[in-house]
Amino acid sequence: MKGYLSSILLILIASCAVASPTPSATPSLTPTHFPGPPRVLAVESFLADIAQNVAGDRLTVETLIPLGVDPHAYQPTPRDAAKVADCSVLIVNGAGIEAFLDPLLANAGGQRTVITASASLTPRLDPKGEHPHGDPHFWLDPNNVIAYVENIRDGLSQADPDGASVYAANAAAYIEQLKALDQWITQQVATLQPERRLLVTNHESFGYFADRYGFTVVGAVIPSVSTDASPTAQQMAALIEQIKATGALAIFLEMGANPQLAQQIAAETGVKVVTDLYTHSLSAPDGPAPTYIDMMKYNVSRIVAGCQS
Repeated sequence: MKGYLSSILLILIASCAVASPTPSATPSLTPTHFPGPPRVLAVESFLADIAQNVAGDRLTVETLIPLGVDPHAYQPTPRDAAKVADCSVLIVNGAGIEAFLDPLLANAGGQRTVITASASLTPRLDPKGEHPHGDPHFWLDPNNVIAYVENIRDGLSQADPDGASVYAANAAAYIEQLKALDQWITQQVATLQPERRLLVTNHESFGYFADRYGFTVVGAVIPSVSTDASPTAQQMAALIEQIKATGALAIFLEMGANPQLAQQIAAETGVKVVTDLYTHSLSAPDGPAPTYIDMMKYNVSRIVAGCQS
């Protein structure tokens, strides 16, 4: 009898365990709340540096695209999908520059907060209508980067509410640095006579910079806001005529751009080719543009020197 009662007791205990399951120890995740410190990934290196200034010592911001690689034509690797799957916050520039991103996110799966740094900005329109998002190169005007900082601050604060005061203080301090950078660029450009403020670039990337600092964009070797295009013979001929008509002194290329077409144009016009701007990527830590602010100062110094006779 005692053994029989013991068996009944065990059955009752087991049935109670099935009827009242233990609550899950892991709460369901939402795109804006994750347990523990956020794992933050920025697509471009300059964006990672901007975000790191907001995050400060509280978080480490990693970069998806390797240094020196153009985001316009980037092809992600399986390792990139793993990085995206592992992050809880992904920071993107937006405005169509990361064409590879939607398939990458679909392949990576998972759930994360996506912060679009340029979300609050109005893009310059693409006059040819080839890129409906417009010109994505907002960051080449540091005043636009103030909006990046504010969007990143708000996104990190949503993902990590306990750090909101840290992000607010860091963002305010970095915005002051961006304002000082804007003043520095204005002073450097002021050393150029207005008629010398002429830009010929590899592709149409310096529109925001030109608007802010009083440059005229004479033309581009690749007449598109993306490097993933090719000029026609007629477009090349038209650019040669524009350079001759305006008296532009240089063609400015970003690091990694193929200089062959620019050199052909230079041979026809007598202009110099500056091949070492950092526009879509920072340099290595021991290079001339290891941070966003360093990148802008370096580019401005090269542009001002290139526009002088």
